[in-house]
Amino acid sequence: MAPSSVFLEPDNLLTPKEKNKLRKPVVEKMRRDRINSSIEQLKLLLEKEFQRHQPNSKLEKADILEMTVSYLKQQSQLQMKRAFHKSSQSDFREGYSRCLQEAFHFLSLHKVRTETQTKLLSHFQK
Repeated sequence: MAPSSVFLEPDNLLTPKEKNKLRKPVVEKMRRDRINSSIEQLKLLLEKEFQRHQPNSKLEKADILEMTVSYLKQQSQLQMKRAFHKSSQSDFREGYSRCLQEAFHFLSLHKVRTETQTKLLSHFQK
């Protein structure tokens, strides 16, 4: 088979359409290589998690992606639970602190301190 005239012509003689036709397979291969590299990185990052779910099995790319999505959803839910727990704790602390301030203010309005007021103030300061 005779060589194609497209490969014998200098670059400046190729039309943009011909250049794109030549470039497309190279660009597609680079894209596939990036995808494969990222999937391999996911596999390495989550190797322990994968072994827990499917020990001693060869994972396909689709399996790696599905398990990664599942793992990330799980981690996201855990973070939301932790954030909710922390916010409810801080809400409690703020409310308790505000309540103490109100109680101190109320008890300090009275010039004469009774034994009960003194005990309450002492208890609150603990």
